[in-house]
Amino acid sequence: MDIAEVAKATGLPASTLRYYEEKGLIRSSGRNGLRRTYHPKVIEQLALISLGRNAGFSLDEIGKMFTAEGPDINRKLLLAKADELDRKIEELATMSKGLRHAAACKVPNQLDCPKFLRILRIAGKNRSRHSNILKR
Repeated sequence: MDIAEVAKATGLPASTLRYYEEKGLIRSSGRNGLRRTYHPKVIEQLALISLGRNAGFSLDEIGKMFTAEGPDINRKLLLAKADELDRKIEELATMSKGLRHAAACKVPNQLDCPKFLRILRIAGKNRSRHSNILKR
């Protein structure tokens, strides 16, 4: 498959495919004129990269899961990421419920609503936690 076919099949731009190749995530199998060519299995590899990115893995973390023999997926890392996603889902569900409450709340000013104030405190704690993570 040439790079245009892979791009069309995956919806990824050719520039992303070249970048992934530069990062060592995928390999071209040769060239057809000036175009890179890839083994058809690259589609599965790109799907795995996409899944990893959607789950919040960095490209470096994903790259460590690929070996010359194929994927070598760190199960402990998967469980840790799943736990992280579960926490995020819970956090987002709480925020969603709070926003729905604030939209329907009968108080004239949401800042007078105890439930909305709890949401603000949670958001403030999360902002502090995220900024501390970024400082590391």
